[in-house]
Amino acid sequence: MTDKRPIGFIDSGVGGLTVVKEALKQLPNENILYIGDTARCPYGPRPAEQVVQFTWEMTNALLEKGIKMLVIACNTATAVALEEIKAALPIPVIGVILPGARAAVKQTKNKCVGVIGTAGTVKSGAYEIALLEKSPELKVTSLACPKFVSVVESKEYHSSVAKKIVAQTLAPLELKKLDTLILGCTHYPLLRPIIQNVIGENVALIDSGAETIGEVSMLLDYFEISNSPKNGRSLCRFYTTGSAKLFQEIAEDWLELDEIIVEHIELGGA
Repeated sequence: MTDKRPIGFIDSGVGGLTVVKEALKQLPNENILYIGDTARCPYGPRPAEQVVQFTWEMTNALLEKGIKMLVIACNTATAVALEEIKAALPIPVIGVILPGARAAVKQTKNKCVGVIGTAGTVKSGAYEIALLEKSPELKVTSLACPKFVSVVESKEYHSSVAKKIVAQTLAPLELKKLDTLILGCTHYPLLRPIIQNVIGENVALIDSGAETIGEVSMLLDYFEISNSPKNGRSLCRFYTTGSAKLFQEIAEDWLELDEIIVEHIELGGA
């Protein structure tokens, strides 16, 4: 059985591209639709009710385009909206928090795990809950990094400004003896080389988005909705509520692809 319908990805901005990058590698036959709500990014400081509303707006836009699975490629949205959307939809819905937590539990040797994320994700305690449910003896340190998303969305993730912001923000983690750090926001892998340099080579970085695609692959098999290699990928399209030009520049840089199709989409008031 083959299912040509696309997989939908949603995020507050360009961060979910780190998840799509992994999807392009691991799921070469799957069609992909992506919405980044860059006009209303970041989600981290927003009230939970507003994040839920925005997440539903993106979800409904993709449902109208006939997706077969939804990946909430945003940690903040996963933390506050996943369960509600999962319960309401007839298609599989997956978030990025549980896969990241599972990978961290598997990776850590000294049981000291750090989580960096938006204010909303850290405030929700979603990672800490997921980690301690799987391994109660863990010592979990969470840190909000509110400036990271803006650095990525403005395409400054290679700049000296980014290096300074990352070093200053991560300073409180220096004495925590972490051996594993979860990048608890899908924007953060674009800052990965800088984060690794600041936190030290002996700390393993967990990319929650990349871990998620392994579970997406498993669910495609479980529900028997994979696309056939005979069909291959015919669709990979991106939508943004903000500047299509800036989104395209970041997407082509990060995904290492030329001529990516990006369209502007309206989802409601900012």
